[in-house]
Amino acid sequence: MKPTLLVLAAGMGSRYGGDKQLDQVGPSGETIIDYSIYDAIRTGFGKIVFVIRRDIEQQVKERFVGKLKGRIEVDYVFQDLDDLPPGSKVSPERKKPWGTSHAILVTEKKIKEPFGVINADDFYGLDSFRILKDFLVNDKDPSSYCIVGFKLGNTLSDHGHVNRGVCRADENGLLLNIVETRQIEKTKTGAVAPGKDGEKIYFTGDEIVSMNLWGFKPSCYGFLGEEFRTFIKLYGMDPKAELDIPTSVDKFVKSGQITIKVLMSNEHWFGVTYREDKPFVVENINRMIKEGIYPKSLY
Repeated sequence: MKPTLLVLAAGMGSRYGGDKQLDQVGPSGETIIDYSIYDAIRTGFGKIVFVIRRDIEQQVKERFVGKLKGRIEVDYVFQDLDDLPPGSKVSPERKKPWGTSHAILVTEKKIKEPFGVINADDFYGLDSFRILKDFLVNDKDPSSYCIVGFKLGNTLSDHGHVNRGVCRADENGLLLNIVETRQIEKTKTGAVAPGKDGEKIYFTGDEIVSMNLWGFKPSCYGFLGEEFRTFIKLYGMDPKAELDIPTSVDKFVKSGQITIKVLMSNEHWFGVTYREDKPFVVENINRMIKEGIYPKSLY
């Protein structure tokens, strides 16, 4: 059975100032998602599942579902605020989705096979998808998952700070923990971020970071559901609290219930965190077209 690719596309894009997931960056109107799907198809994924908001349903149907017909199976799921455990009490002021862990949970009825998870607005590169697909096909342990990591220096923006999950692995390449580090800014010698008590955290750029490129098995729905139920009890009345994937997996990695293999990609990540990032993305897409990595028109 071919693995599925789950595309997280329900984010608000607040820093970017619009639906960056649907912004065109290719010469024939392609979005970053188009390039990810193209890479997924040619590396052997069998289905695409989008997690979206209801207000972009028509755009997703027009841009992706129709043109991918006959190329790969496509489906989508809504990430609704009221898709919650029975009896949950939450803030009436809540407007944003509940986070990336919840985004995976809402797909449980759609996905029955090993699957990869990506952000809609991140460009990961062909080799990253090949690494992910090979793991999902060849690793048969139902409680063994993976994360495709990137060098921090290959993931920074020239136009502002970024948030990254800094990964620590053991001698066998298994994830020990992820520390969500905010406001990382590029410097001439690496990167820097604010730490506790006004201190600064310095990075060389060689650190392994997560870009939300995960490989899961269907068994993940059990522990993600357990963690989300706990989260809602504790933080349901907070209108802004979100449960992200690193926070969810950290607890179960430490308890030994799951293992996560850290698989390194040497690709250069790029995305549209800020609107000023778009010209850089367009430039890199055009460069890869000239190098023959992508055709001028994907479809």
